[in-house]
Amino acid sequence: MKKQLKADLLLLTAVIIWGSTFVLTKNALLEIPTYNFLALRFGVAALLLVAIFFKKLLKIEKAALTGGLLLGLLLFIGYAFQTVGLNYTTASKSAFITGFNAVLVPVLSVFVLRKKPEFMAVLGVFCAVIGLGFLTLGDNFMLNIGDFYTLVSTFAYAMQIILVDRYTAGSDSATIATVEISVVAILSVLFSFILESPVVPSTANVWIAVFITSVFATTYAFLVQSMVQKYTTPTHTALLFVGEPVYALFFAYILLGELLSLKQLTGCMLILCGMLLSELKLSVKKEKSGRTASDC
Repeated sequence: MKKQLKADLLLLTAVIIWGSTFVLTKNALLEIPTYNFLALRFGVAALLLVAIFFKKLLKIEKAALTGGLLLGLLLFIGYAFQTVGLNYTTASKSAFITGFNAVLVPVLSVFVLRKKPEFMAVLGVFCAVIGLGFLTLGDNFMLNIGDFYTLVSTFAYAMQIILVDRYTAGSDSATIATVEISVVAILSVLFSFILESPVVPSTANVWIAVFITSVFATTYAFLVQSMVQKYTTPTHTALLFVGEPVYALFFAYILLGELLSLKQLTGCMLILCGMLLSELKLSVKKEKSGRTASDC
């Protein structure tokens, strides 16, 4: 199995985890404020990563520190603006606009990384974005201030994906991820105290949500992104991330019994087709190389 395919599969596990924790997070936010929850989620994850990679952090290079700080800032901007945007727009429009990072990533990669995206990956991106529209949008799509905030978060997420590719290429991935998550934790704590009245969770449901999201959806997921994205492309990563609403709907059906409409099922199929299109080049290249070898 090629390194890129392995990397894509590992990134896919992270996306599935993010999708599966949507219900947990949604229920937890009914009991504690948003930044309060983010502070707990990223705070626990940061402590875990610091404990695991403490020796590496003592020898951290300037490039890794710089990369981690910038990635953490971008990730927090993504979460913060998306959260603010949700106060003024619908969750469905937020999901659709956020999914546009799959379009922004290949475009921005040309300017930031000087990387030209592959044709099949671009085709897969547009197929997935159309599917995301089927999955999330209703008949009325009028833009408001909340959509603008969400677009800012989308740009931040796109830049985070691109710069992970840049900084992890020559620096230690684990230390970068640790600094990144720590920055989000610190900023979440600050915003929680400034904008909210932080509370200590009093129910088991919230603590279960904090545990699962911090250990699996943060520590594991972002560590995987930092470690394996160098073996794939930013466009592939963004395309895989578009699949998060698909898995969120799947687990909502399993856990809450929420049913999918025909339109939503069509959207899911288009997103999955987009992912498969981006992977098609792997088998095509392998077949071509096999023919070349047999001709020799």
